[in-house]
Amino acid sequence: MPTSRTSKVYEHELRTLREKLLLMGSLVEEMIQKASTALATRDTGLAKATMRLDRRINSLECEVDELCMRILATRQPVASDLRFVTTALKIVTDLERIGDLVVNVCERVQELNDEPPLAPAVELQGLSGEAIEVVHEALDALVARDWERAKELLTRDDVIDEHYARIFQEVLHTMSRDPSTVYRATRIQSIAKYLERIADHAMNIAESVVFLVKGTDIRHNNRLKESDPLSTRPPATTTPTPGIRAR
Repeated sequence: MPTSRTSKVYEHELRTLREKLLLMGSLVEEMIQKASTALATRDTGLAKATMRLDRRINSLECEVDELCMRILATRQPVASDLRFVTTALKIVTDLERIGDLVVNVCERVQELNDEPPLAPAVELQGLSGEAIEVVHEALDALVARDWERAKELLTRDDVIDEHYARIFQEVLHTMSRDPSTVYRATRIQSIAKYLERIADHAMNIAESVVFLVKGTDIRHNNRLKESDPLSTRPPATTTPTPGIRAR
């Protein structure tokens, strides 16, 4: 029957979308792991090979975007299917940007490998490990559609930010003591910032998982309530300024 056939094609499209999204996630994880290894071992060849993986990620982004547009235009999904398609469009953007940031890390690794090692670079391994872990957790939450796991992951953002701040301060201290380290120190700082931003994109994915499963948009309210003291106060009563009509 036509209706049954249409339903099967639609289900195939949704399944294909899920598979492409997860493949993109696995490639991103592979890139981060290899970039971290290249950083730790000063392996320029591995850094270059890792950068080439970004081409496949870019290609997958285009494929996912095209498939999402086709589903929205021809199937007019509703409810959970609509959330899945729109969430896929958001997640694929975060994954592509993570890939770009890993490329940036690999570029800085190559530059550092041409220079003698610098002490603050050791601190990058811890931050790199944290970035790898939160990306993995966010993608696992997506696979399992585990919104509680995704929401719990958001609490780790401040810890990663603090780690980046410590590296930044150490880099500043190193440069102030020895101006000859500026070239290497600025590249270490850049790598730390790229890793911190990778973690931010993992947090975006976690927020998208919550929306996918619960239908609740928690962007801009998840961590602000904990970090902004004003958020716990009742709304202030607004007194109209003389000469200005209150709306």
